[in-house]
Amino acid sequence: MSVVLGLTGSIGMGKSTTTGFFREAGVPVWDADAAVHQLYARGGAAVPSIAHLHPAAVRDDTIDRAVLRDWIAADPAALKRIEAVVHPLVAASRAAFLQDNADAPLVVLDVPLLFETGGDGYCDETLVVTAPAEVQRTRVLARPGMTDAHLQTILSKQMPDAQKRARATHVIETLTLDQTRAAVHELIARLTGSRPHA
Repeated sequence: MSVVLGLTGSIGMGKSTTTGFFREAGVPVWDADAAVHQLYARGGAAVPSIAHLHPAAVRDDTIDRAVLRDWIAADPAALKRIEAVVHPLVAASRAAFLQDNADAPLVVLDVPLLFETGGDGYCDETLVVTAPAEVQRTRVLARPGMTDAHLQTILSKQMPDAQKRARATHVIETLTLDQTRAAVHELIARLTGSRPHA
């Protein structure tokens, strides 16, 4: 039976980099964002249901996320209706991943809103990646098209970093790549009782 580690962290905290180090060490990773992208892509399982809810959101057999965002902004009930379609499909994707990797000593569930959505209930352990606020701000504002106002909007929808760290069973600070990789390998060894492959 695998140890299920839920990995999360606010925007700009180094979550993608940290997830990459788990993959590099041979640990299977399920990415919640990638699962949603797959559901919204051409032939994705969410496309017919979203087309039924809001036909304008489907173009060329794929879901236009910008149209969905506009709909959510205009209609307070839209998000709940979308979630009613998407959440069960995401849960099915996660369940299939866990079943496919049941023999792995450790698996990672990469979920941006892990605590906010109660996703930590599916996990044996949780890991929050973090960095000082000024490092986070510098990283995020370096992204194309990102503004201070947009960053504040994103942060307002996420649980504060201090709260996430208080709830996590493990915390990794992502100041340098070498230090982050070493912390990941140390955590893998602690959770599996063995050294990682890479």
